[in-house]
Amino acid sequence: MLYLIAASLLWSFSFGIIKSSLAALDPGFVGWARLLLSAAVFAPLVGREALGDRRLAARLVAIGAVQYGLMYSLYLAAYAHLAAHQIALFTVFTPIYVVLWDGLRRRQLSPVALGCAALAIAGAALLRDPAGVRGDLLVGFALVQGANLCFAAGQIEYRRLRRARPELRDRRLHGLLLVGGLAVTAATTTLRGGWGSFAALDHRALAALAYLGVVASGLGFFLWNAGAVRTQPATLAVLNNLKIPLGVAVALLVFGEATDLPRLIAGGGVMLLAALVAERWGEPAAADDGEPPAQET
Repeated sequence: MLYLIAASLLWSFSFGIIKSSLAALDPGFVGWARLLLSAAVFAPLVGREALGDRRLAARLVAIGAVQYGLMYSLYLAAYAHLAAHQIALFTVFTPIYVVLWDGLRRRQLSPVALGCAALAIAGAALLRDPAGVRGDLLVGFALVQGANLCFAAGQIEYRRLRRARPELRDRRLHGLLLVGGLAVTAATTTLRGGWGSFAALDHRALAALAYLGVVASGLGFFLWNAGAVRTQPATLAVLNNLKIPLGVAVALLVFGEATDLPRLIAGGGVMLLAALVAERWGEPAAADDGEPPAQET
């Protein structure tokens, strides 16, 4: 659990940093740059046990392509439509997707989780500006939900893989996850014609990418997946939301974003209620899979 808490603290500054320093850059390029810096740290640590097992290596690359690559492509695109604190708040649905994905993999899909998803969407609707200033909120909301689903699926799949192979070490595998994400973000950047963002880099953007790439993405993702292996699914689902109050607070207090506070509290309260109901009554995620605990990282 400590790994998950530490990762959440590292991520709490990401929302505001991206919105204030990187929002003008192509989202695919930002994701690619972050993962490139992360891979520079972790790729040299990839062990022979992963490189020598083609099936394992391919599975790790595929998980990383979804959890990091596709997630970043969707998540970073949302910054063109939403404020940083809104994006932080909209990640509240990730626990529901963790419950749903874990239930699908167990073939024990929970109808409660589906109902919670609908309740959470109602909470998001409360955040819509009645004057229509944020008319593209639903586009941003949909992008964040796609990113949430990718991140939820990836962490559950990695957890299943590692608990089935307790002899493996997380630090010897993480580089392959990043390679998968790097390939996807490179492809999306190319498709969007985003490589021109190189020319827009300044000292502020480079400093932001350095923190986000090495610390938030590199160390943060490593700690998160390592923690997921050692945590029950229900606890993992709940801790996915720890970054939300931290991220919202940092965006409002440190980066000075403005918001309609009563509307934010009302919408966030409904979303939180949905997450709590999913935690309390989302039975499929509450039980462990009976696999042996993972060894040290």
